[in-house]
Amino acid sequence: MLGKLNHVAIAVPDIASAAATYKNTLGAAISAETDLPEHGVTTVFVELPNTKIELLQPLGNNSPITRFLEKNSDGGIHHICYEVDDIEVAVNKLTADGARILGEPKIGAHGKPVIFLHPKDFCGTLIELEQV
Repeated sequence: MLGKLNHVAIAVPDIASAAATYKNTLGAAISAETDLPEHGVTTVFVELPNTKIELLQPLGNNSPITRFLEKNSDGGIHHICYEVDDIEVAVNKLTADGARILGEPKIGAHGKPVIFLHPKDFCGTLIELEQV
């Protein structure tokens, strides 16, 4: 069911500073900032040859990233995103297998459907699935 690793998401308290670190210190190509109000985040993608790093900053008062940063003030890895061919097929299989799905599929930062899986079902890791 899983395809390739799409990205690793890192929650940060200051997205401009984090993007500058990746660009200036590590020499990475950086995307433009994108606000995703439906997800409560502002994102920047660090483009790598084999995957991406997504930097996440809270957007709005109800951002899940705000709660994450309250526990991890310097930021840290928030989730890992894997690609799937069909998000509905993946959700149906996971649900049938007893995995907990968090919410309903939404359109993600790449303009494609995404869904999150409960970290307690996946070794303590929040998993995002993105349809490709």
